[in-house]
Amino acid sequence: MHERSSEADLASILRQDLDRYPVGGRLPSSRALMERHRVSPVTVARAIALLAADGLVVSRPGAGVFRAAPQPAVPAAGDTSWQEVALSAEAGVPPARSADATGVFGALALQPAEVVDLNGGYLHPSLQPERALSAALARAGRRPGAWSRPPLEGLPELRAWFARDIGGTIGAADVLVTAGGQSALTTALRSLAAPGAPVLVESPTYPGLLAVARAAGLRPVPVPVDAAGLRTDLLADAFAATGARVLACQPLFQNPTGAVLSPARRAEVLRIARAAGAFVVEDDFARRLVHADAAPPPPPLAADDPDGVVVHVRSLTKPTSPNLRVAALAARGPALERLRAVQAVDSFFVPRPLQEAALELVGAPAWAHHLRALSGALQDRRRALAGTLRRLRPELLPATLPAGGQHLWLRLPDGTDPHAVAAAALRAGVAVTPGRAYFTAEPPAPHLRVGFGAAEGTDRLVVAAERLAAALAGTV
Repeated sequence: MHERSSEADLASILRQDLDRYPVGGRLPSSRALMERHRVSPVTVARAIALLAADGLVVSRPGAGVFRAAPQPAVPAAGDTSWQEVALSAEAGVPPARSADATGVFGALALQPAEVVDLNGGYLHPSLQPERALSAALARAGRRPGAWSRPPLEGLPELRAWFARDIGGTIGAADVLVTAGGQSALTTALRSLAAPGAPVLVESPTYPGLLAVARAAGLRPVPVPVDAAGLRTDLLADAFAATGARVLACQPLFQNPTGAVLSPARRAEVLRIARAAGAFVVEDDFARRLVHADAAPPPPPLAADDPDGVVVHVRSLTKPTSPNLRVAALAARGPALERLRAVQAVDSFFVPRPLQEAALELVGAPAWAHHLRALSGALQDRRRALAGTLRRLRPELLPATLPAGGQHLWLRLPDGTDPHAVAAAALRAGVAVTPGRAYFTAEPPAPHLRVGFGAAEGTDRLVVAAERLAAALAGTV
């Protein structure tokens, strides 16, 4: 049966069977539905999604699917067609804005239990320090004044901790506490570049950065990345050709390639940016995602920058939980005041209980233990995924595997359609990300990004690699 009609048929059957279950009652597992109706895991997932979209069931990851309470009658929808004109009023008049979040949605999508998630940008719950986070939150709630308003810049103790963590000559007065790394990037780009201005970005790069830039009315201009990081031989020309005054980059375990900016290029990035009168927004998202077999990572660019060229982003979210949305922006000079003003206008401040919880977490002995355990777990997961791919499809892997982060950047054979591969992989029960969203212009080759941090464990990663290899064989 065709996949599309199969999922509709299964959804119809499940709708008819809902009366068998009380409100809040658990439906059969995905495996039971697969066996009973002889359908694929993807068909089950899509059928459940159709019921959830209608408000008939609630899916709780790790627990199952449950019958939802009856929904109140929804009033008839009004006429929103007028919005098409209102939202397009600035079309063709610079700066045009675009809120394309396609790449972001892919990384944030919650996958059904039967699909191995190689899409996600956050750690699987088994890798998160849940007990330490719960204890930190409980202790934070008992602190005197925990629910009083914090300073706009953030708690002094937390700013001081971030300054020590970044290193160099960064001090507490140079740090602003923000609501996660994405918020920090948004504040940085909106503060440092005027609407309509070009901003230099790595190519390929993190789609969330491209989404932020475009939503702010900025024009992302690509500078290629190779195995040694951003190509500085092209950087000066890019500044000269565009007149850009901002470069956004990830020097450590770049997303998606995993590249680390070489020592020679680190100095060149700062020299070229300073000569161009430009800022470097350094997204140091992977500092706490170093694998156990990695050499000590280089210090951030901000630690080697006394002149305020670098605006540094450091987040606690990636190595902990997507819900601990606490990060730092570090800058010097008038730029810091601009960042402070924009953040205050956008979000006022980060809730004090969350800042207090972050302080409790990083100050507890459990913090160092978690980072050591995470380092070993990420190494094991990288080896499981890459080892299976090396056995089945070695040509997909880069010459050097990243020793940090939680992604592999796979080079597909020429002529391959990454979206077709991703669709075939999803039908086989594994979610991967086509590489197109990571480029600002036409990609030079077909790629997939596969992650190993969001999956349940090494066994599931082996299964995912096998499914991906089979899906690729069926589409090439």
